[in-house]
Order: sequence, then C-alpha cells, then structure tokens
Amino acid sequence: MTPEPQTQDGEKRILLVGLGNPGRQYQWTRHNVGFRVIDTIAEQKRLRLEREKYSGLFTEFREHGRRVGLLKPLTFMNRSGESVATAIRYGAADLTDLLVITDDVHLPMGTLRLRAAGSAGGHNGLKSIIEHLGSQQFPRLRIGVGISKDTVDLAQHVLGKFTPDEMKEMETVIKRAADAALVFAMEGIVAAMDRYNGRPRQDVKTNLMPQNKPTQQENP
Repeated sequence: MTPEPQTQDGEKRILLVGLGNPGRQYQWTRHNVGFRVIDTIAEQKRLRLEREKYSGLFTEFREHGRRVGLLKPLTFMNRSGESVATAIRYGAADLTDLLVITDDVHLPMGTLRLRAAGSAGGHNGLKSIIEHLGSQQFPRLRIGVGISKDTVDLAQHVLGKFTPDEMKEMETVIKRAADAALVFAMEGIVAAMDRYNGRPRQDVKTNLMPQNKPTQQENP
C-alpha cells in the first residue's frame, strides 16, 4: 500500500484545485467559479497565486499539521486533468486528499454538493481529470450555477457571465464554498459534507477550526 504523501516534517499534504479557464475574458463566467473559490482562499490566507507549477498557478500554506496546496490549472477546462495528474504524480497529495472544485449547471444556483467520489456527471473538466488519473475516487465540490429551461446552448451558458443580481448571490456562495474547502482540508470530506451540502441553513454554524498559529506561506 502506498503511504500517503507527507513532508519531511510529517505534515499531511492536501490539494485544493479550482477549475476554470485562464484569461480575463473568462474571469466572471459561470465556468470559472472554481477559480474564484481558490482566489478567495488565497485572499483569506494572504497568499499570492503567482507561482507557475503543475501547469497551473500554485501556492501553499501550513496549518494545523497540514500542508495545503492551492492550484488553478492553466490548461483550460477540457484539459484540467493534465495539470491535476502532474500534481498528484509529484506527490502534491493522495487522491483522497484532493478536492476538485467546479461549477454544476444541474444544481440550483447557490447549492453546494460535496462527494467523496463519483462520475464526471457530464462536466468536461472532471472528465479530463478522471481520464488522466485513471480513477474517479477523489472528492469534489460542485457549486450550483443553475440553468434555464429555455437554454439551448450549454457552452454559451457556462461561458456566459453572471448578471449583477446573480453576482451578489454568488459572492456569498463562493465564500461559503471556500469555507467548505478549508473544512475539507482541516477535518476531511465527511465533516465538510455534513456542514455544507445543500443551501445554507440559519441553524447551522460554519465556524472553522480556531487558528492558533499564523499561516506560513511556502517560498517559491
């Protein structure tokens, strides 16, 4: 049995991957919510996503005995698997400690759905990752971006930008998704599913683990 990736200090390695397309023209599209989640986490941790690694933009931080990597593949959505498989091959994390964050048109806007494994569900980014990893046994966080019954061109829909009203809602959703990803990193997929699957409820607290130590960013 292959030992799970650890650093020399015995820290557990976690990898959070947000899917999307590189380029300013795609920045605020529905397909790029995965990128936005990674950007939000980086902002919360005061990190810069400027280092190119694993065919993507990469940074990492240490917290609670874990070394958490943040990755935005620059291979475009349909080739996301090239970047993710490279990261896994070079020991960025074990498959069970990989979380792929992506949009889902089949979920109502604002809904989060975490799963420990599963099929691509028609999503080209997930399809590419499954093909390159040779496995679908990895956790994923799907973010509902919704779709109208009148939508004819799916590609045009996911590559389209949110309306101003939708953007207001998605800002909150993206922050919640970032919190869910961090719970996954610190406590695992079961804890994240229990707290974040579905739409937010007023009676559920979403506080993360207390941060007793300042975040340490790794040098490029």
